[in-house]
Amino acid sequence: MDRRIALKNIGLSLGYVVAVPTLVSLVQSCKDKPAMEWAPSFLTKDQGAALMNLVDLILPKTDTPSATEVNVHMFIDKFAYEVMEPKQQEFFKMSMGNFLDKALKDSGKETLADLTAEDLEPSLSQALKVTKEQEIENFEIITSYQEAIENGQTAELDASIGSFAFANNLRGMTIWAYKSSEYVGEEVLAYLPVPGEYIGCGELQELTGGKAWSI
Repeated sequence: MDRRIALKNIGLSLGYVVAVPTLVSLVQSCKDKPAMEWAPSFLTKDQGAALMNLVDLILPKTDTPSATEVNVHMFIDKFAYEVMEPKQQEFFKMSMGNFLDKALKDSGKETLADLTAEDLEPSLSQALKVTKEQEIENFEIITSYQEAIENGQTAELDASIGSFAFANNLRGMTIWAYKSSEYVGEEVLAYLPVPGEYIGCGELQELTGGKAWSI
């Protein structure tokens, strides 16, 4: 599917509730900062490098910028650090560890610093390549695990399920962060900074050319 069509149609379905001022603050803090100067706040340096490769695998450069070109990796790191609750942070890091451990094993590499985009792509594809039935089962297992942790019980999550959780969550967050960037908001989505005429009922194709509203 064409990138622009996908961005027009996708909705926010991550389950996170973020106040608009917080979201704007995160976006602004990531604006115009060169990737080479980036130092992660939540992740380690090597995890941050892996994150950069992964978000560009999810949204590579086409007729629109790649994910890292609009600082999606910075947004995700700041979101995890400043917005996620402690248990969400723990789960994010644990599931990321599951994913990266598998990538290391499958690639035969010894350290995260050695992992390239080519090493990570098969692991990402495999983690996301599940049937609808498997996806439902995986989410049920994840929910049971999280409920047990919330109740103070001892629980373990299979590493393959953790890898799926990370890849699925990262895909959603990458698209969300991409849509929240200034460039995509103004150049790809329908953008109208000064509201005009109110039309209570109208065809999306007629009103915006089929694009979702940026704001």
